[in-house]
Amino acid sequence: MAEHAEQTTTPTIMRTVPNIRSDRAAETRDFFTRLLGFQVVMDLGWVVTVASPTNPSAQVTIVGNDDPAAPGISIEVDDVDAIHARAAERGLAIAYPLRDEEWGVRRFMVREPSGTIVNVLSHRSD
Repeated sequence: MAEHAEQTTTPTIMRTVPNIRSDRAAETRDFFTRLLGFQVVMDLGWVVTVASPTNPSAQVTIVGNDDPAAPGISIEVDDVDAIHARAAERGLAIAYPLRDEEWGVRRFMVREPSGTIVNVLSHRSD
């Protein structure tokens, strides 16, 4: 018997990144950089992303404020609007509405079935 396959376009996933909430963000950053050799690739003050210098897609984001993306996982896709539409069509509860953020991403958040926040985003080109 053939399995039912969805007739949708598969999104391009650029990267997935675990998001850690830390009230000691500088110490958490230093843990990853000094112990494991990660390098800081983004630092907006309230959020820092570190990446492996030998495998740049291996990343961790440290969130030092109450941004709802942490704890959770961020998934960067090629078309966040298409994923948002798919989530809405399926009746999934959007935990954070689709919006353009001042730091250059368009994102929304949804909870996966076990409750983890999934921050779905695309970098804006403007």
